[in-house]
Order: sequence, then C-alpha cells, then structure tokens
Amino acid sequence: MGRRKGQDIDGWLVVDKPAGPSSAAVVNKVRWALGAAKAGHAGTLDPAATGVLAVALGEATKTAFAVEGALKAYRFVVRWGQATATDDAEGEVVAMSDLRPDAAAIRAALGAFRGAIRQVPPAYSAVKVDGQRAYALARAGEAVELAARELWVERLELLGCPDADHSEFELVCGKGGYVRAIGRDLGAALGCLGHVLWLRRVWSGPFRAEDAVPFDGVEDMAASGLLLARVLPLEVALGGLTAWPCPPEALERLSHGNPVPLAVPDGAGWVHLDGQALALGQVRGGLFQPDRLLRMGRTAHPTLTGTGRPLG
Repeated sequence: MGRRKGQDIDGWLVVDKPAGPSSAAVVNKVRWALGAAKAGHAGTLDPAATGVLAVALGEATKTAFAVEGALKAYRFVVRWGQATATDDAEGEVVAMSDLRPDAAAIRAALGAFRGAIRQVPPAYSAVKVDGQRAYALARAGEAVELAARELWVERLELLGCPDADHSEFELVCGKGGYVRAIGRDLGAALGCLGHVLWLRRVWSGPFRAEDAVPFDGVEDMAASGLLLARVLPLEVALGGLTAWPCPPEALERLSHGNPVPLAVPDGAGWVHLDGQALALGQVRGGLFQPDRLLRMGRTAHPTLTGTGRPLG
C-alpha cells in the first residue's frame, strides 16, 4: 500500500469565497497550498455566491456534520420583475412583470417564509434525480421536477429597498436551504416575480466572515506561513455538542475503538483530554461508545499535539 500524500493538518480554515470558483475549487486550492493530506468543506456555496466557506482539514472532516447542521446567515438582494431559469442572475430570463412591491407588502409577505417551511430546490441545483444532478438534467434541456423539502428559517428580514427593482434581505436558516428558492418564491407570493441578484454567507455555525482569509491571498499566505497560523482547532466545530473528559486510564481502550466507562447521562457528544477531542460517539448506560476516532485512529495511541491556534 502506497503512502498517502500530504501532511496531517487537523483543523478549520475559514475562507472568504469570491464569486466564480466552486466550493470544491476553494477546497482544492487550500489543500494544495497547505500540502494537506485531506480536506473538505461544510456547506456548499454556489459559484456565484460569496462569503464564508469553512474548509475542514484532516480529522476535522469528521466533524463537518456539526457545522452542516448548524444555522447559517446570508445577505442577499432580490431583483423584482424577472424570473430566471436558474433563480439567480446567471440564468436566462424566462418571465417578466411590470409589478413592483413596496416595503410594506414585502414585510407582510415575509411571515409565510419564517419558521418551518417547505421549499422546492432550484432546477439548477446539485440535488440528485435518479442518480443524476438536477443541474445536469436542466442543462440538457430535460424537465426537472423536484420534491419540496423542509427548511427551518430562524429569521428573514427586509434590510432595505434601494430602488423599486431591488430589495436586500438577511436570512438565518438551517441545513439544506436554498436562498435562490426564497427569492423566487417571495417574488411569486408578491405577484411580481423575482430572482436573487447576489448573495453572501456572513456566518456558518461558529465561523464568521471577519475571521476568514481572502481566497486570492491563500497562496501568498501559505508561502509565508501565515495560512497555517489561521487554521482553527477542529474542536471549534463541536461547541454545540456535549463534551466529556476522558479518564486517562481509558485512553488505551479508546484508541482501539472500544467503549469506555463514563458516569454521565446518556446522549451524544465527544470525549477529550485537556480540551483536545479524541472521539465522537454516544453514551449509553454509563458507557461511551465511540463512532469516530479523532487523531487516535492514526496510531495505537492518541496524537495530542494538534495543529492550529489553541482553544480559548
């Protein structure tokens, strides 16, 4: 078996994605710049979208689920009077309207888009239909019918109307939300049509835009060593989960994936030694059952040196 290429770097790098590159392209560039063995991300941004993209490095990829399931915030502008094939400014205009909503009408309509709602993803999305991506079918000229999905909308507010054709909003929602669908459906509800002109993710779970590194600066920062210094500990993603200290005498058992006794209530969470995560799992009947080892899976004993900035 050949050796894996790249070095083991565990943690999170928050990148401010510009319009243009795909989320996968951002991940690949970060992985290449740092020489990391493994990388992924938590929550895709469309190529035209900008803002927070949390890149998971090494063992942090095992914690991505915690960020994917967390609330995320977006700023976006809807362009009224035009529906497009892609529900954003990238697509062909397929319908037009001379109607324009005022601020009072917009605010009155927002109530139906808060709380537990159902939305149909855009036809040009990565949702799979019979094993194929919806956007591939749509580009091939095939009719795409997608089922409505549930979405939790924590907040949706009108920020302003710079002119009759445009309105800016802030959205805070849960996993699986499509901002483009919000703009499309809001335009339909107001009877004037609409599409998202631009959107920006301003935070994603614990990660904020003000903590992000610029995508265009990744290579230069990596060459100077500044990029590695901006890598956050993988534990940052686990702040919303219960944490338990691991008894030192149980480290050997845990390193082999065996259950360890913990006198705590049943539930999901993670165990740590001096704040550094060792495993994710469940406590049942006084035993912690590890589902995913963190760092410990590399050797028979945990590697506790870590990378990135310290906690606290």
